[in-house]
This record gives sequence, C-alpha cells and structure tokens, in this order.
Amino acid sequence: MAERKPYTTKTRQIILEYLKRQQTVTVSVADIEKYLKDEGISVNTTTVYRYLDKLCAEHIVIKYPDLSSDRAVFQFAGEEKKCTEHLHLKCIKCGKVVHLDCDFMDELKEHLYRDHGFRLQCSGDMLHGICQDCEKKETP
Repeated sequence: MAERKPYTTKTRQIILEYLKRQQTVTVSVADIEKYLKDEGISVNTTTVYRYLDKLCAEHIVIKYPDLSSDRAVFQFAGEEKKCTEHLHLKCIKCGKVVHLDCDFMDELKEHLYRDHGFRLQCSGDMLHGICQDCEKKETP
C-alpha cells in the first residue's frame, strides 16, 4: 500500500516555510501568528496549533519546552527527519540552536549503554547553555 501524503493547505505551507527560514532558532506560536498577521493572513490560534501538532507527528518539526515560560517552542527539524536521533544545544542568550549530530554522540550512546545499562533516546532533546558568540560579547 502506498504511503499517504499529508493533506497540505496554503496556510500549512506558509507556516512550514516560515519554520524553515527560522530553523536556526526556536519559534513560539505567538511568533508564527505575528508573522502570519504581518503577511496579511488571518488564522485562528487553534489552527496554528493543529498544524504544528501534525508537523510534529510527522517529525518535520520538533516541540520543546521553553525554559523562560510555560509555553512550548518549535523548530524545523528537516525533511530527513533525523532530529530524533541526536541532541540539540540551545543558547539561552540569542536562542540559536545547534544540532549535536556528530560521532561523539555515537560514542556517548555506546558508553551509556555499555557502562551504565542505559539506552539514550534523544527524541530531539535539548541542552541549554551559552554559545561562543554570546560569550565573546560578554567578555570585556
């Protein structure tokens, strides 16, 4: 049986294109709504959440908790859907997100399982800190 392609509307496509352009940072529903409003597109908040939920279920977008609020933020994961296989680093100053998709992750996963009996499930999880650029700005 052929794989069903997701139903695509113009609004879904606009939201997805916005997320693609913002892929180095996370965005909130409020950010998406502001963008849509600036583009002259009227969309109900519930509709935005519904599209984001579908994109998350398809592993095209990742949902993260926002440390500075009780809301969620979202990031374009890519068409390859590999973001569930590695961790992410997020700068708490500028919001930049870095994909920790390197050989070290394989070593870490192997070590955790071999020495600690723990199989790491990344699921697009995020570690927070300060990026080198922001750290340089703070250093006199």
